[in-house]
Amino acid sequence: MIFVNLNAEIVIVTLPLFFSPVMSELLVWVATVAYLVIIVTMIVAVLSENRNPLKALGWVTALILFPIGGAVLYMVFGRSMRNVRMISRRNRRRLLNSSPRPQLLKPGRGLSDENKRCMMLGYSLAEAIVYPDNRVEIFNSGEKMFDSLISDISAARHYINLQFYIIANDPLGRRMADALMERARAGVKIRVIYDYVGSWGDKSMSLFNRMRAEGIEVHSFFRIQLSEKLSRLNWRNHRKALIIDGRVGYIGGMNVAQRYIDGGKNFKAWRDLAVRVEGQAVISLQHNFAIDWKFMGYDLLTDELTESVGDVSPAREGEIGGVSAQIISSGPTDRWGNSQMLFLRAITGARRRIYIQTPYFLPSETLQAALQCASLSGVDVRVMVPRRSDSAVLTHASASFVEESLLAGIKVYLYGGGMLHSKMMLVDNDFVTIGSTNFDYRSFEHNFEENIIMYSREVNQRVAQLFRLDQEQSEQIKLSEWNRRPRALKVRESLCRLLSPIL
Repeated sequence: MIFVNLNAEIVIVTLPLFFSPVMSELLVWVATVAYLVIIVTMIVAVLSENRNPLKALGWVTALILFPIGGAVLYMVFGRSMRNVRMISRRNRRRLLNSSPRPQLLKPGRGLSDENKRCMMLGYSLAEAIVYPDNRVEIFNSGEKMFDSLISDISAARHYINLQFYIIANDPLGRRMADALMERARAGVKIRVIYDYVGSWGDKSMSLFNRMRAEGIEVHSFFRIQLSEKLSRLNWRNHRKALIIDGRVGYIGGMNVAQRYIDGGKNFKAWRDLAVRVEGQAVISLQHNFAIDWKFMGYDLLTDELTESVGDVSPAREGEIGGVSAQIISSGPTDRWGNSQMLFLRAITGARRRIYIQTPYFLPSETLQAALQCASLSGVDVRVMVPRRSDSAVLTHASASFVEESLLAGIKVYLYGGGMLHSKMMLVDNDFVTIGSTNFDYRSFEHNFEENIIMYSREVNQRVAQLFRLDQEQSEQIKLSEWNRRPRALKVRESLCRLLSPIL
């Protein structure tokens, strides 16, 4: 029954008596059926992925007990997007045909059989060519690295392509932007990729708008918006790389932020690693940038791949020559999970030592077992993490993995010299990887990452020396002392560990 007021008169409209109860019952029934169909469909989707049984059971339980929240979380965090092409096969062929790509380097030069396998695995996973005879310089100081990077930017003549997870509007960010804008006014073509979440905020946007006003192409890899596919909301482009004229490249773990120079307000220093590379390995950096650029919907960059990279500058103090290098890209669209697979191959092939630096130590079950197996079989396994990271939750989650590591004989060090942000793994005498990949779920499952692998005894020795210097500022954890932690702290760590797959 509906009452309508027309010209101050009340008109009573009587609807059929059966409408309200019958229709309400019908609507409830339809909604219930639709709801059950959606939940059952999602459960079937989880089971059909044939993933780890415990992980699948966890998602099924969440969908049954918390249908709405579980469904949203699954769509954002749970869906497997493996084997999704970032660019079409035709465009990939165009890139490959545009690149001066030699045959896959025949492993040799005294390298171990295990690292020869790593070379082949990198090629099988990511079509990553091993380029010989590169010159590399290792930086563990943000000040020195960015002085070098900005100096190279100022010397650019043709193009600059760069991507960083964070480009902050602070003294360092503005200094780099000024160098880029000066080159843009000189006619150099410049492209910039940043991560929308990493560089969140109006301050960074104003810096990007200044660069755009000078003709620099500046774009975010993703924007967080409702029109975006839910499965992509948890993706991050965590790569840090720069290519100048196809001649000089940078890759590592440093973002463009002042805290890498002066430590910022929360830490007295930020320790990180980066690599400057000259030689044909720069081709791979440019190739990976071109894929990201096309994935974002812009033109396929093929012309720059054909430019010569043979005209290198005179040798610099501190450079190491004759380095065989391989650039490995990884992301949530990989069929196999490139970074995790390569780390696993290197760890299982270790015969003497494994050194790892990472800001967050949240290994998958497979990688944790591999490290434990290596240590128990006599390999010297050392893991260095910050005493306190830039995330309290991640600090606690990382701590939950310490006891089981110590029980297997793994040496765990807490770095006390500031915020340890290095992402490095060194194996035996001739394998080192440095890049953006943290030793955690997010980097292996949800982030687009990029690492350089250097097959070189001299590079290995240099990085091992840097690790030992950091070890002097670290405290080695003893199992007896670690077990005396307050029970409340252990509970907090265990709770944070539950969140580790989505952190």
